[in-house]
Amino acid sequence: MKNNYDKIAGYYDQLSRLVFFKSQVNAQIHQLGYLPKTGRILIVGGGTGWILEEIAKVVPEGLHLVYVEISAKMMEISKERAVAGNIVDFVNLGVEDFSTDRPFDLICTPFLFDNFAEERAAMVFHHLDTMLRKGGLWFHTDFDLTVNMGKTDGRKHDNGTWWKTVFLVLMYRFFKLIANVEASKLINMKPYFDAAGYQVLEQKYYYRKFIQSVVLEKTDQKTWVKSAGR
Repeated sequence: MKNNYDKIAGYYDQLSRLVFFKSQVNAQIHQLGYLPKTGRILIVGGGTGWILEEIAKVVPEGLHLVYVEISAKMMEISKERAVAGNIVDFVNLGVEDFSTDRPFDLICTPFLFDNFAEERAAMVFHHLDTMLRKGGLWFHTDFDLTVNMGKTDGRKHDNGTWWKTVFLVLMYRFFKLIANVEASKLINMKPYFDAAGYQVLEQKYYYRKFIQSVVLEKTDQKTWVKSAGR
């Protein structure tokens, strides 16, 4: 099964902190200031579920969270998290197999798109976009090489250095062996958000600008592009 982290579920968080310290954690925690007091939230690929406890610290009740995770072992760990008065539906599926008739107020995709080849990244993005209401928020957190999602002048803004490229190559080789990750390179998701009419509300960088944390709002200002991935 592709993009499944069952083999390292038990020590994934320790591995992450060993390499990135708390950068991946802080990038997601900072976004929680934008949480609604009530509403439906979709979390895709949340791993061991530590974010559920952090959400409960900020909004201890009133939220209905749907937690979609393909790894059964990650899901087992997540179910043990303290969620206070919030409701959590745990869904052990790949994101492409999940659907609902009720729109969400917020979607969280922590380090999700770096798992996919470009064609599937585009498919997953559009699939999730259909499930977010107009005016809803999207918490996007992932690695970054050359993208500054707040820039709109059409130029490339290079935040990358040689070590980031080398690091990604090694990381993809490792996770192909451990988790059968399908991706071989990092996909630029900015054109997809732009074309679908998302506005950047806040953007922060971590780990020497290798990790980006972006809060976006879904608007009606869609633009047509020939290929969102280019």
